[in-house]
Amino acid sequence: MIYIKLFLSFLQIGLFSIGGGYAALPLIQNQVVEINKWLTMKEFSDLITIAEMTPGPIAINSATFVGNRIGGIAGSVIATFGCVLPSFIIVLTLAYLYQKYKKITVVQGVLEGLRPAVVALIASAGLGILTLALWGEKGISSGLGDINITAVILVVLSIFALRKWKPNPIFVIIGTGFIGMIIYLNI
Repeated sequence: MIYIKLFLSFLQIGLFSIGGGYAALPLIQNQVVEINKWLTMKEFSDLITIAEMTPGPIAINSATFVGNRIGGIAGSVIATFGCVLPSFIIVLTLAYLYQKYKKITVVQGVLEGLRPAVVALIASAGLGILTLALWGEKGISSGLGDINITAVILVVLSIFALRKWKPNPIFVIIGTGFIGMIIYLNI
């Protein structure tokens, strides 16, 4: 039964995650944290960190991780297959249709109209993770004392480094992970 639930949950994520992995984050969060309660919000944040650090699309990495956690290796395969199947079918169909109808202005209008929705999905996921990083699992509160100042400094420094020097994001992830290890573990 759990395998069917994993497959259907990640099939839904794969089917409705228009805009790529980051746009899928709110859908993954909804299925994994809120509906099925397979992970807590903190575990979800850790999942996103791990999925971002490992090679491959974030939604597929998330499906593999959650599937393994819930149903072992078979769960990983089933969740990953559920996540990939809709994209596989949709991309094959759209590639054919796009090649056939790409010059039609209605098609161009639809694509232009989808872009703002994709940006909103990505921003929503980012704000959710930012809230968790800065305030923890209890969420946004009005007290300045509730803000994790270390996290604020790491976020600001990461954004500054990424915008100014444009390093490989992996180096920023490794660097902030190392700094976090030193600060939070008091090494």
